[in-house]
Amino acid sequence: MASSNNTVGVDNTFRKKFDREEYLQRAREREKQESEGRFKSKSKGPPVQRKPLKQRDYEVDLESRLGKTQVVTPVAPLSQQAGYYCSVCECVVKDSANYLDHINGKKHQRALGMSMRVERATLEQVQERFEKLKKRKAPGSFSEQDLDERIMKQQEEEEERKRQRRERKKEKKKEKAAEEEPEIDPEVAAMMGFGGFGSSKK
Repeated sequence: MASSNNTVGVDNTFRKKFDREEYLQRAREREKQESEGRFKSKSKGPPVQRKPLKQRDYEVDLESRLGKTQVVTPVAPLSQQAGYYCSVCECVVKDSANYLDHINGKKHQRALGMSMRVERATLEQVQERFEKLKKRKAPGSFSEQDLDERIMKQQEEEEERKRQRRERKKEKKKEKAAEEEPEIDPEVAAMMGFGGFGSSKK
């Protein structure tokens, strides 16, 4: 007890005093760096000029792996994992709907160097497009009469198939009945009482 009375007390009333000038200087330097950073980020260079959107020149393959099973391993490269792989963005999308959303989306189009804006068509371009479509339609024009003929032909083919199916069924029934019917001598059948049902002999 005596030793505790002799110990010198700790001064815990001390508060840390901040040097205002030093912290003001630090704050000013930080603000200066931030403002320089903002200007640098804005003036990185001329803005990237992207091409307008254009029509896809390839067929999107959604059905090649349909119905196939695949072993999924976590160490396989992205291109061999389950789902649809985008080689442009190097990512895997799990289903076809999301894959279509991805390839039509902003990130993918930017990676291809295109903006999401569509180029305005001129009057001449529209007229040329109409001419192309007319030429494509003209040689193999498809009219309602062609459609009616095709429908009639399909109906006739369907009826023919049904008729052939019915005939095959009848033949099978006859063959089956002939196989099941045992060959009995007519005299034995007459002795046993077969063969005379419903028919009256005169």
